[in-house]
Amino acid sequence: MPQETSSIISNKAPEPVGLYPHAKRVGNLLFLSGVGPRERNSKIIPGVELDQTGNIISYDIEKQCHSVFNNVKNILEESGASWQDLVDVTVFLTNMKNDFSIYNKLWAQYFSENPPCRTTIEINCLPTPIAIELKCIAQIR
Repeated sequence: MPQETSSIISNKAPEPVGLYPHAKRVGNLLFLSGVGPRERNSKIIPGVELDQTGNIISYDIEKQCHSVFNNVKNILEESGASWQDLVDVTVFLTNMKNDFSIYNKLWAQYFSENPPCRTTIEINCLPTPIAIELKCIAQIR
């Protein structure tokens, strides 16, 4: 018997940069689309300074981590899940060498108990001028 599928659009997370929902629920599983640190109703990326042509001058990975974790939390809560329901997270970093230690320290703070599975991958860029994006799977209880 096919499981019911529903799309979720968050009222708190930043608007998607393409045609996709923030999350898709299939049965009791929740699949989040890639989530970055942008702010809702804004092009502002916490901790990012851009030049006039939109190129990154500088960025603060710690501020971006806090913001992306908050965006994920908002999507989870609006979808009927919670932070503790995360079971698998894929993390995309644009600068593993410089950013991994800060991100890893913050991860340990946010997931001090029962952390989800995690894979961290370095990529050369993301669709917007951000340094981190999370792709998550959660179980709705």
